[in-house]
Amino acid sequence: MRLALLTSLTMIAFAANSVLNRLAVDSGAIDPSSFAMVRVTAGSIALCMILTVRGGSLPVFARGRLVGAASLAAYMIGFSLAYVSLDAGLGALILFGTVQVVMFGWSAFRGTAPTRRQLTGAGIAFVGLALALWPTDGAAGDVMGAALMVIAGIGWAVYTLAGKNSTDPLATTAANFVVAIPLLLVLLVGAGLHAAPSGIALAIASGAVTSGLGYALWYTVLPQLRGQTAPVIQLSVPIIAIASGALLLGESVTVSVIAAAILVLGGIALTVTAPVVPADHK
Repeated sequence: MRLALLTSLTMIAFAANSVLNRLAVDSGAIDPSSFAMVRVTAGSIALCMILTVRGGSLPVFARGRLVGAASLAAYMIGFSLAYVSLDAGLGALILFGTVQVVMFGWSAFRGTAPTRRQLTGAGIAFVGLALALWPTDGAAGDVMGAALMVIAGIGWAVYTLAGKNSTDPLATTAANFVVAIPLLLVLLVGAGLHAAPSGIALAIASGAVTSGLGYALWYTVLPQLRGQTAPVIQLSVPIIAIASGALLLGESVTVSVIAAAILVLGGIALTVTAPVVPADHK
């Protein structure tokens, strides 16, 4: 029961990032660049505080740190800028679908022979992702928002793969957040920056609570989840984001979004629950 509760809280935290970002940016309380910078700074502080309490060093200069920090920065930038035009639920669906497709493609590229079931699932997810990315009203903003969220998804997939073999995920995440701060400052500082107190508060909540504490909680429950349970559980994140966007932000849930969600999540579920076949399987 405790594991189920902690896992549910983690998924809600992940989905809340989409809602908080969309709420802050869409209301004009803060610009996307400032939101990303405040979010990563708040996340860095929260993670470093947790690391200090737990004990351990901050591996800022560890090998591969730049890859982890750069991919995290790409995720943060694409994520924040995409929510200028995308609804919270649709953004989460595109993000999650892109992450899973990239990671599946990387696994296949590295030599893990995909089964027919995995290929079928990936194909279904591709179709659903294409439907989610397809502009329904021809608005350039929707196309740009979708493209930015794809960039965010690629960034998060690279970030996940880069830290896959980390012996201390919490310390690695904290270090990546810290190193990502100057990268974001270089890439995002410019004209048009503005932030009201409410926007800053939402960005801090996203960085310190739903990102920093959310990631720390995820690393706590992840070792206790068996086999393919972890990726399957994450299928709930876009659904929570879509429902939260509709209830809290008044976003419309269209037939195309529902169809895309069913295809993407169903395809990914089919893929990640398929048995793994070695590359030399005959």
